[in-house]
Amino acid sequence: MASNRRIVLKSRPEGWVGPENFELVESAPPTPQPGDVVVRNLWLSVDPYMRGRMRGAKSYIPGFALGSVIQGGGIGQVTASRHASYREGDIVQGMLGWEDISLVPEGRGLMKPDPEAAPLSYYLGVLGMPGMTAWYGMLEIGQPKAGETVLVSAASGAVGQIAGQIAKFKGARVVGSAGRDDKVAYLRDELGFDAAFNYRTAASLGQALEQTCPQGIDVYFENVGGALLDAALLKVKPHARIVACGMISQYNLGEAEGVRNLFNIVANRVRLQGFIVSDHFDRLPEFLGQMTGWLKAGQIRYREDVAEGLEATPAAFIRMLKGENFGKQVVHLADPA
Repeated sequence: MASNRRIVLKSRPEGWVGPENFELVESAPPTPQPGDVVVRNLWLSVDPYMRGRMRGAKSYIPGFALGSVIQGGGIGQVTASRHASYREGDIVQGMLGWEDISLVPEGRGLMKPDPEAAPLSYYLGVLGMPGMTAWYGMLEIGQPKAGETVLVSAASGAVGQIAGQIAKFKGARVVGSAGRDDKVAYLRDELGFDAAFNYRTAASLGQALEQTCPQGIDVYFENVGGALLDAALLKVKPHARIVACGMISQYNLGEAEGVRNLFNIVANRVRLQGFIVSDHFDRLPEFLGQMTGWLKAGQIRYREDVAEGLEATPAAFIRMLKGENFGKQVVHLADPA
């Protein structure tokens, strides 16, 4: 390519992210130095945690610098390599930029997905970070048991749809929340959730939980925070487990909402644990083996929402933050050569 189109962070969002926070620029294609790998990007992932990186504040992952290319999970094809482990034509997975071509210094973090095992885009979802998040969070922290009630928020999203199905494997009764009626139907009719509700149209969240979790909640897989967390705290049973995976309802607020019912954690001896899946990448081979097996056996169903073209990436990211996507949001840039 004669030039490299790149989407950079133009300004830091205050409140909701908007198109004005991004800028499409062009630059010369990167030139690899010894050890570097140049990748033509095929698929990009947009994920909620990226909103936090736009603040620039100290966190578990460095923030984006103003004027820098936005970075996230991606799948690409090597076009030039000065690294012994990668050669031209290889399909790779790693942290890539919102751009046509990415340079990966010293090939850091790159892996080679198996294109025969699943569609390439699956390695950004069910076989990638979101799938492993669901797998580790539900099995290691949630530890659902047969007959228990498991509540999953944002249940039709990239993480929630997998987390709920894993809980079903363990014999739990699974309830999901989502923001559209078609998503609620998908949870019940296609994924096999025992119950689901639309949190946007419910008369009250307390009433919705009373109807769908009448015996209380043993495991809450938390993706949204805010009012739903507050309502769920009134329904937790003694020794319940809350898997604190994300708080997407809070990411675009100037000031986080308060949670009033925290005393129920004490009264019911609840275990609430947050986690970052990258802390557990030593378990990646185990996860890939088990999840690939479930997919091949038809035991896991998975849905994607695909946007087309690099220029569509900011809008896809904004849609995902607003819950307007249906399934794991990915962006298709190109096909392998």
